Amino acid sequence: MIVLGFDTSNYTTSIAAFDGESGQNCSRLLDVKPGELGLRQSDALFSHVKQLPMLAEQLFEHYRGQDVAAIGVSTRPRAVEGSYMPCFLAGVSQARVMASALKVPLYEFSHQQGHIAASCWSAGRPELLNEPHLAWHLSGGTTELLLVEPEGNCVAATHIGGTTDISAGQLIDRTGQLLGLRFPAGKEIDRLSSCSESKDFFKVRAKDCFFSLSGVQNKLQEFYDKTHDPEATARYCMRSVIWAVEKATKQACEQFPHLPVVFSGGVASNSMLRNTDAAPDCVFCPPQYATDNAMGIAVLTWLQGE
Repeated sequence: MIVLGFDTSNYTTSIAAFDGESGQNCSRLLDVKPGELGLRQSDALFSHVKQLPMLAEQLFEHYRGQDVAAIGVSTRPRAVEGSYMPCFLAGVSQARVMASALKVPLYEFSHQQGHIAASCWSAGRPELLNEPHLAWHLSGGTTELLLVEPEGNCVAATHIGGTTDISAGQLIDRTGQLLGLRFPAGKEIDRLSSCSESKDFFKVRAKDCFFSLSGVQNKLQEFYDKTHDPEATARYCMRSVIWAVEKATKQACEQFPHLPVVFSGGVASNSMLRNTDAAPDCVFCPPQYATDNAMGIAVLTWLQGE
């Protein structure tokens, strides 16, 4: 038997299957025109509607519909009051129709809960879903440090730190736009930064686990105008982000000693960040499960039957 997970974020369309041990995730990035930083919600929703049938066909080349025991779906960005994005309606619609047709349970989660579950499971640390831990959600729209605690067969995430303005992903994508890169720029910024040995960066100030990244953007512009060096500028961006994340992580570990720190979200796939020693137990998952995916939703769906 398997369960299915749907996730239609502002960046990626995903559908996944999970059998309690292993599974498969089928994803596709949303198409963004060159020079633009993301999509309007109406365009994202339309793209998901077009892409979901194709991804479902890919997934069901390996699985049969009659084997589906339950379906899960992300319905909103975060499990807090007022969290809402229309793009998630695409996955919710498909999941509800399929659950009704197959007469199986439908479970709803947040996109953030899916990220945490995907990271813990794919990093080989599924037991963390039943234990308190710290987690970073580092993505295009979110840079939050979380205290994660088990809540029934799911997880509850309390926001304890992170950015007070733009997210790490936004800073990276704006740096990509400055350098003429396509959106999302994370992979190319990662590649460029690895080609430089520049030691320049902006030492972001962190206090009580919170920090601001908006000032880094101005410093990046000044650095690029001065050097005209794309590789050093990409490295400047990542070193500044990592400095802030490490400072906030160390402050959180003082408040919550001995807790592992899980890294999730697309920015957590960055090769420089993955070398951090900000905490004694830093948990990184394979890059494909750090970026937006539906596998974490499928894992949480499976846990509802245990």
